[in-house]
Amino acid sequence: MCSNLSGKFNLEGGSHYHKANGATFGAPVGTLKPDTTGFRKKNTGQPILIDRKEVAKKAYQDGFQKPSVPKKDEKPIHGLVSDKNFIVANAVEAILSAPVLPSQKDKDYLKKKNFGKVPKYISKIKNEIEDEYNLVREMQIEEQNERDRQKFLMPDSER
Repeated sequence: MCSNLSGKFNLEGGSHYHKANGATFGAPVGTLKPDTTGFRKKNTGQPILIDRKEVAKKAYQDGFQKPSVPKKDEKPIHGLVSDKNFIVANAVEAILSAPVLPSQKDKDYLKKKNFGKVPKYISKIKNEIEDEYNLVREMQIEEQNERDRQKFLMPDSER
């Protein structure tokens, strides 16, 4: 048996006497029990379904018809070859196209209309801080005056 300075003890080799909240995963033991006061009512677990007649079928446009399934003897076209040289065509297209001018991404912030001016919100915050400082200073002066009023000279008879 082992104890600490406060007198609490635990058995040697046993579990600790202290278990902190949240020291284990999940909620504390006994908190996940079902509520025994609320019972299920009749027909509360049944979903309300929409009638089949109210559910709209997929509407196709007039004259729309899906392509037919290919026949067994219809074979796809394999080995279709093009004469076009895509590398040369792409190079010619790139040469003939007009060059893309770079957009001016870097704005000149020195030429903005409010450059160098203090933003309004900073002056507003400064005024609020100054008002609070004045209020605190007035409260300190009042407290000092109250302490001064409490001080008085003792009469000679009490000395």
